[in-house]
Amino acid sequence: DEIPTVVGIFSAFGLVFSVSLFAWICCQRKSSKSNKTPPYKFVHVLKGVDIYPENLNSKKKFGADDKSEAKNKSAMPKNSLHLDLEKRDLNGNFPKTTTKMQGFPDLENPSPKHFAERKKDSVSPDSLKSITSLSSEDKQDKLGTLFFSLEYNFEKKAFVVNIKEARGLPAMDEQSMTSDPYIKMTILPEKKHKVKTRVLRKTLDPAFDETFTFYGIPYSQIQDLTLHFMVLSFDRFSRDDVIGEVLIPLAGIELSEGRLLMDREIIKRNVRKSSGRGELLVSLCYQSTTNTLTVVVLKARHLPKSDVSGLSDPYVKVNLYHAKKRISKKKTHVKKCTPNAVFNELFVFDIPCEGLDDISIEFLVLDSDRGSRNEVIGRLTLGSSAEGTGGEHWKEICEYPRRQIAKWHMLCDG
Repeated sequence: DEIPTVVGIFSAFGLVFSVSLFAWICCQRKSSKSNKTPPYKFVHVLKGVDIYPENLNSKKKFGADDKSEAKNKSAMPKNSLHLDLEKRDLNGNFPKTTTKMQGFPDLENPSPKHFAERKKDSVSPDSLKSITSLSSEDKQDKLGTLFFSLEYNFEKKAFVVNIKEARGLPAMDEQSMTSDPYIKMTILPEKKHKVKTRVLRKTLDPAFDETFTFYGIPYSQIQDLTLHFMVLSFDRFSRDDVIGEVLIPLAGIELSEGRLLMDREIIKRNVRKSSGRGELLVSLCYQSTTNTLTVVVLKARHLPKSDVSGLSDPYVKVNLYHAKKRISKKKTHVKKCTPNAVFNELFVFDIPCEGLDDISIEFLVLDSDRGSRNEVIGRLTLGSSAEGTGGEHWKEICEYPRRQIAKWHMLCDG
């Protein structure tokens, strides 16, 4: 009789212990869940954006901005996470530090004076003249100032750009007298790296403070690159308004000493020296028996810069109109990095009426841009009401059907 009693007592103690342990574990999980920091992706968006090359196989690399933090991370194991999440507050942010890089001013709240002093110490007068030289027309159209910083991380072979803020932007919304600004940045001349900031609502002095890190760029190639900042205002119902642009050639800018703070005036977009829009060679033939119009896009030459890189990626869009209503459209292939493109592409359009009296055809030469909307380089219209060579060319194909007639035409503004 004693053995069953002892077994019952031990079983009761075991049951009580198991229930107590389960309740304690539940309490611990509930308390740890309430204090859990946000996921890193959320924090990452708040702090900026990192751009990784394809050869990294999409492996995430996390790094701080200061060299002291980089040295501490080098001593960590390879498989360890490069961020100490225990040091974050409840919002997922690191506490602010007063660390300064090589005696530079604090980067958390840079003043215009700090920007000017660092710029004078790091850039030679000759390079400043080449970078900031503006024509008298540009100076009259000042559209605000852009503040940013540049840095090169030698350990990771990474080029770091921090877009701080913009001041004194014009109001693009006439009703609210404000703008919804954001910035697109492109590294020229390859145009491989294209990034943009978030949109800040209803402000003329946006503070972005977003960092973009470009890995796999050797320091020896930095001098050959150019930064292109495009300042825009978001428009929900139509195309975004272009406020202006900033062009920064990196030739002559020394980044070996650490982070460089800079500020530049925003100038009007597409200030070009070229007077014309280039020329387009097209051939047309009207087949009266089949009531078709054959269009051959042959060549384009002397195309202007569609962006500050000096080269365009042109293609031609062909629109057929009947009584001012578009009834058909075609387009050629894109020709990479050339102001003198050879297309040699043929299109056949069916004409819905007898004759070409109510027919017109439009040629749009555009620059292909994957990161944004394609820009119109030039336009050409052929038809009975067209002026100049466009009207003459149309008259010839009407008088001489079944004959392929080719002509060069000057492009007009898009």
